[in-house]
Amino acid sequence: MSLFRDVLGADESLFRNEIALDYSFVPKLVPYRESEQHNVASCIRPLFQQRNGRNMFIFGQPGIGKTVAVRHVLNELEEQTDDILPIYINCWQHNTSFKVFLELCDAVGYKFTQNKRSDELFLVARQIINKKSAVFVFDEIDKLQDYDFLYSILEEVYRKAVIAIANDKGWLSSLDSRIRSRLMPEPLEFRPYSLEETKGIIMQRMEHAFSQGVWADDALGLVAGKAFEMHDIRRGLFLMRQAGLAAEGKASKRITTEHVLSSIEALDDFSIKDESELDDEGRLILEIIKKNSGRKIGDVYKAYQDAGGKAVYRTFQRRIDRFEGDRFVVLKRIAGGTEGKTTIVNLANDRKLTEF
Repeated sequence: MSLFRDVLGADESLFRNEIALDYSFVPKLVPYRESEQHNVASCIRPLFQQRNGRNMFIFGQPGIGKTVAVRHVLNELEEQTDDILPIYINCWQHNTSFKVFLELCDAVGYKFTQNKRSDELFLVARQIINKKSAVFVFDEIDKLQDYDFLYSILEEVYRKAVIAIANDKGWLSSLDSRIRSRLMPEPLEFRPYSLEETKGIIMQRMEHAFSQGVWADDALGLVAGKAFEMHDIRRGLFLMRQAGLAAEGKASKRITTEHVLSSIEALDDFSIKDESELDDEGRLILEIIKKNSGRKIGDVYKAYQDAGGKAVYRTFQRRIDRFEGDRFVVLKRIAGGTEGKTTIVNLANDRKLTEF
């Protein structure tokens, strides 16, 4: 008996362009974020007149289009002119000043970075950047371990616009006052998509990613409904891919609610970030949470200290808040009682999708 008898042929794949289900995919049109994109563009526009641009702080919960909208603006900028350098850096992946400077060198085409110190790297990048103008986008900037690079850019790059993107609205207040006073960004909040907007985005990605007519209407509606419930388009895209794969695995030429429902279990274990991407401190804290899920944050912090953790409580608390944004944990905040306000820390995998 053949193990592959029921596999669809290459010309029968349900997928047309699976890359369109990656959250980093930037469609030609980014729906429902036109106003936000105009605001970002307005901060960049002075650079076209050889003047300094304006800085911006973009915030909002994960999975609501912050990165896609800004990258779309950068793509348009790149098509419009060669005189303004669009520099995008993901600070989750490059979380120290040294790593940021390496990325700056790579962005401007300088490859001879081996054995160079941070100040040497920045000197080279600055000399190249200052021949033009630049837009710096620092995505997930709240994941950085230090902000020395930001001070250097604000002080020594002539014509620039700095765009900082974070999940945490309170990130700006955590900055050193010297950097904050130089940055002085315009705030821009991205609010969650409505149900109709979520349906529109899911429909758009379906048209990019799948062959025509393979999705049953009720199945696509179920995906959109779940994405809306969680206010996270990324989870909707993950669910679409899993449902498509489930349908192909059964040699089905249609994706039905059965395939979506069978994929929801996989979504329960889905995390926006992978644990392997965490630094040593992050992995330690996550291990402590796994062993103490369901306990008060104060108790979890004590367990962290007993395990050798050195961070003060406020720093620990901020890290837990970031874990919530990245779907590693679910926090339940309780007011009142004999102890006043407290927070219960649950590992995200302890809650199933149906609880959202």
